[in-house]
Amino acid sequence: METVERRLVTVRGVVQGVGFRPYVYTRATALGLTGHVTNTPEGVVAEVEGPAAAVREFCERLAADAPPLAVVDAVRHRPLPAAGTTGFTIVASRTEGAARTLVSPDTATCADCLAELADPADRRHRHPFITCTHCGPRFTIVTALPYDRAHTTMAGFPLCPDCAREYADPADRRFHAQPVACPACGPRLRLLAGRPPRETDGADPVAGARRLLAEGAVVAVKGLGGYHLACDATQSAAVAELRRRKARGDKPFALMVPDLAAVERLAFAGPEERALLTGAARPVVLLRRRPGTPDGPAPADGVAPRCPDLGFVLPYTPVHHLLLGLPGDPPGPRLLVMTSANLSGEPIVTDDAEALERLAGIADAWLTHDRPIHVPCDDSVVRVCDGEPLVVRRSRGHAPLPLTLPLPVPETLAAGGDLKNVFCLGRDRQAWLSAHIGDMDSLATQAAFARAERQLESITGVTPRLLAADLHPGYRSTRWARRHAGERPVVPVQHHHAHIASVLAEHGHDGTRPVIGIAFDGTGYGDDGTIWGGEVLLADYAGYERFAHLAPVPLPGGDAAVRRPYRMALAHLWAAGLDWAPGLPCVAACPPAELRVLRQQLERGLNCPPTSGMGRLFDAVSSLAGVCHESGYEAQAAVELEAAALTAPDAAAPAEGYRFALGTGTPVTADPAPLLAAAVADLRAGTAPGVIAARFHRAVAELVLALSTAARAAHETGTVALTGGVFANTLLSTACARLLRRAGFTVLRHRQVPPNDGGLALGQLMVAAARRRPEHPERGGAHVPGGTRQGD
Repeated sequence: METVERRLVTVRGVVQGVGFRPYVYTRATALGLTGHVTNTPEGVVAEVEGPAAAVREFCERLAADAPPLAVVDAVRHRPLPAAGTTGFTIVASRTEGAARTLVSPDTATCADCLAELADPADRRHRHPFITCTHCGPRFTIVTALPYDRAHTTMAGFPLCPDCAREYADPADRRFHAQPVACPACGPRLRLLAGRPPRETDGADPVAGARRLLAEGAVVAVKGLGGYHLACDATQSAAVAELRRRKARGDKPFALMVPDLAAVERLAFAGPEERALLTGAARPVVLLRRRPGTPDGPAPADGVAPRCPDLGFVLPYTPVHHLLLGLPGDPPGPRLLVMTSANLSGEPIVTDDAEALERLAGIADAWLTHDRPIHVPCDDSVVRVCDGEPLVVRRSRGHAPLPLTLPLPVPETLAAGGDLKNVFCLGRDRQAWLSAHIGDMDSLATQAAFARAERQLESITGVTPRLLAADLHPGYRSTRWARRHAGERPVVPVQHHHAHIASVLAEHGHDGTRPVIGIAFDGTGYGDDGTIWGGEVLLADYAGYERFAHLAPVPLPGGDAAVRRPYRMALAHLWAAGLDWAPGLPCVAACPPAELRVLRQQLERGLNCPPTSGMGRLFDAVSSLAGVCHESGYEAQAAVELEAAALTAPDAAAPAEGYRFALGTGTPVTADPAPLLAAAVADLRAGTAPGVIAARFHRAVAELVLALSTAARAAHETGTVALTGGVFANTLLSTACARLLRRAGFTVLRHRQVPPNDGGLALGQLMVAAARRRPEHPERGGAHVPGGTRQGD
């Protein structure tokens, strides 16, 4: 007679809200096993009993055959005494113990639910909240663990008899699907319009919203992680009005289109882009525009002015599919602007009452519903670089999935930066990055940061005993960390060191050997108190040496020079000893009175902090070439410079004079004066701006190669990490990687977290942990605020 065994099985990972308990039930019963399964804060816990071979097969195949949305980190099992039980059951969740399981991100509506949505014979035909075990809201509706309906914002919607029957049927796709609902048990969609907003007449709120969009209205649409503002993207007047009301400047809008065919009519999409567009995460994907006039509806010029890319997202909620129209629906807009509902710089709106108040001057109508959003979550933004994803913003569809760390860390909170803020919690070998918070210069964003931090602590079970923050003493994120530290230590981390540590962490680098870190961005506080941003650091997690940097130039007027790239161009020309000739585009763009004041300001050094920022050099060349003189959104001048470079013929890029002069001191300085002189000569010769832009990009890539080669010769390290917001530029990133690999370097680039400040917190986490380890004593560095020594 075969031996009977009983085992206690614990499964950790993303195993709640993804159909894991039904899957365990089905597997166990198919193998003839008895026992039970439940959710706990630790994960999914099961007891199985039966023939030894069947128990062994159950344990061995549990992770391999898991449901599609599950991410199994570990399966542990141990023997128990046989109990002689009969049957297999799903028992009520246990709530005691520390949280150790993971919450699933929100996921796009699955094919099965879409088929039901469009089927007139199905009881959920056109139901705006159709969902099942394999799709729908998760992270944004979770209020506590374990993941049960009572711990979500669906708690206020009792199941009707039909939904309750599906929920309790192990053979049903909605078995223990917590957000399950139907027209009989809610939630309910409403369309509000007018001043003050009132619920509109009509049986179908979506039909009313489609009609308003077709008439040129701006409609606030409640999504998974917050409200969006939508308008017909083909109507120039509607797009311009939305841009004006939102105070958007020229920053590009994202486009929602019904399917891949609509995307490929307007932009180039390879297999990698198509996979991203149609995957469960459904990010906004940045794609190169197709040249010429498209066949069919086209976005207005105001959707993404002077930008080489268009950002596309396919519908990911039932409301989106209904808004774009199902087969047989009356004609309506099929190309929608879909942008976060907020004033520029503020967090996305999630609360219904707040939406009516804060969006009153922006939206003409509100397509809303009564299912609360517990966690704000903006859309993720991704592009493809050299066949691999490059995350620009990691949020919906990814948060709160953890990253696996190459080294264990204590329970730590890293506060991130002030732009594109994302914070990070870490414990052992896992790091949880928050959803995108936003820019920390508004009280609303700072309040959103505090709420999100509390919520992420609650679902991860991490109680930080160490904090990390940017070295800049004026950063609001740094001030928040110091205010909330109590007795806990706060480790200051230099900005560019954090960038490099971030890319090392996502590549699993163990930190035993330093790498050549190329950290190019606009602004970061240096350990000498100046503004860095064109840095080559020899770095590991515990510290760094500044091997080289861009030669500092004055930043006249501080942030004023960031908003007006012509100021940056004039400062660079002044530093290079080049005349402000009236025929130069940057000189012509500067009002005469301002030009006189600017010259005096530079000569006297008044309010002209030095900066070595590579982002500021991109701004300068953009204005010098006549591409962009005023910046209405972050990196606009650089984005438009990249767009101009893409118009140049390939043969135009190499140019003899486009080079940096390298100094002989320590650290090495890279002076752009020869490059600027060559660009001025090209301008006087009538060279097209696109050619100048292409030659500049090539010169920066060759600088990266030259400095990396010098660092390898001096320090015998052959790995180069490319990081910082400048490397969101795929033209530059591709050129650098190609040159470096040809020269025998190993190249590390971001793939899981953004190269910009949205990835900063991951690096802060790793640096803080390394500097607290006794085997990594603090190295070198200057005295920094707080009376500590910079361990970098």
